Amino acid sequence: MTTSQGSNAHDVVQALLHEAAAITAAANRLNSASVDKAVEILEQCQSKVIVSGVGKSGLVARKIAATFSSVGLVSLYLNPLDALHGDLGVVAPGDVVILLSNSGETQEIVAMISHLRLRKTQLIAIVGKVDSAIGRGCDVAIDAGVETEAGPHNIVPTSSTTVAMAIGDALATVWMQRRKITPDEFATNHPGGQLGKRLTLFVRDLMIPIDRIAPLPTNAPLVTVVEELTRYGIGTVWVRDVQSKNAIDGLITDGDLRRALRSHEPAKWAALTAGNIMTADPITVDGDTLAFDAMKKMERNNKKAISVLPVADAEGTVIGILRLHDLVQAGLAEQPAEDN
Repeated sequence: MTTSQGSNAHDVVQALLHEAAAITAAANRLNSASVDKAVEILEQCQSKVIVSGVGKSGLVARKIAATFSSVGLVSLYLNPLDALHGDLGVVAPGDVVILLSNSGETQEIVAMISHLRLRKTQLIAIVGKVDSAIGRGCDVAIDAGVETEAGPHNIVPTSSTTVAMAIGDALATVWMQRRKITPDEFATNHPGGQLGKRLTLFVRDLMIPIDRIAPLPTNAPLVTVVEELTRYGIGTVWVRDVQSKNAIDGLITDGDLRRALRSHEPAKWAALTAGNIMTADPITVDGDTLAFDAMKKMERNNKKAISVLPVADAEGTVIGILRLHDLVQAGLAEQPAEDN
């Protein structure tokens, strides 16, 4: 039997809508007192959060633990079976333990509860049945129940795991709000991610130092411009004020050179100088500016696209250049702007 592509798309949409409806139903059914207590427990946590579950709930537990860690609340996943065979040693007084189970009767988790109590932890259950062994054994139980799973036969954990994960995400985001976590604080936990880079990388971190860039006088002939662009291999040279070592009159990029050649007859190329080709009085940027802000400055320039910015210190002395290419390579943007 074959199905049409349209039928496949319809079935996928229906599965998505089924899971979306399960989240909406869970949100409408949430007990305010239970949620308030769970948030209060997390807000008062001075130690760490441990999240535990078996099977697919265990995979959800790993993700919830990762989310809490990413927003600044130390968290880890604990395998229930391993916990019963020695790994309970990671649990300390003052920890908050979040237990996940769709049935609310998962034997390994039920067996953990009394031992967790002895360690003076506070327990939050995210369960499909609040009135269950796990729900009753915890300080607070949040209802993550669903009427049916998405997909045929109601046997594969789909809607139930989606709801449990959504509740975990919601608790983490509310904790962020209550603790007033700033983007800068969030970025310190994500130095390798795009957001972290946008909030922690500065122009000085990505600039090319001035001593690695060819300096040319304004009267340098075209052949010298080409030679220096080729020799240094970074796509730009700077044209400096001859009266000042590190003052800048202009920049010449590969794109500036191409534009100059296109706009002049070949017979006139020999008469071209750096002063004819350069972008005069270029916009500069401070080395202590966030690299992401510098990138936006390049992209939002009204006159023309900017691919290179001179970097200046507080006295206006040029200390390097910043290339859009390097910003893109650093992961600050999806696509580089073309330097035509």
